[in-house]
This record gives sequence, structure tokens and C-alpha cells, in this order.
Amino acid sequence: MHEDKLYYYKATVRSVYDGDTIRVDIDLGLNIMVKNEAVRLHRINTPEVRGQERERGLAARDYLRSRIENRDILLQTLQDDKEKFGRYLGEIWLQEKGKYININDEMVVEGFAVYKEY
Repeated sequence: MHEDKLYYYKATVRSVYDGDTIRVDIDLGLNIMVKNEAVRLHRINTPEVRGQERERGLAARDYLRSRIENRDILLQTLQDDKEKFGRYLGEIWLQEKGKYININDEMVVEGFAVYKEY
């Protein structure tokens, strides 16, 4: 990963679709906003909210909702390019008690996600 390809934005989480897909309003600066943009949490996979994984998928979604829905975050995007389903890839940083917590990593630590194999 090249650090010159990382971008940081203030954003507000509007909704959480599943454990690794969210929608955000992104502040691009200079009074420019992008509304309701889809973001895929980078580096992790969570169970699906449909099919055989449904119960674990809903648990992952609900945990992520409890952590970030309707909250302000720092969105770190990878290359500002979209992936095959039209979503930006991002790291979600949540400020708590004066420090930033990487929510992507927290999802793995809490047992709701696994790291993707590349």
C-alpha cells in the first residue's frame, strides 16, 4: 500500500447495510459535500446478511451499527477509486476518549469479521 494514495475525509455515517458496507456523507472541504456514498470497509470480510450466514451477518451489522451509525468518523480511502460494485474502499476511524480507533480492525478483534486474503 502506498501512503501517497491514501486520502482522509471527515464523514457522517448515514446507514450500515451489513458488517462491511456503509453509506456516508463526506465532507470534501471548501463547503463541498458528497451525500449518501457507499463505502466498503477495506481489508475485512463479514458474513452475509442473507443465506446460511444470516444470523452471524446480522450480528456483525448490528455491532457496526451500534459503533458508528449516525456518528462522525474519519474516512481513510484507498486511491479514491471505486471497487467492482461501485463502492469506495475505506478504513473507518472513530474518535473516542481522545484517540482514534480503527473500526475495521475492531470488527476482527471482536469476532465479527476476518481479514481478507489477497
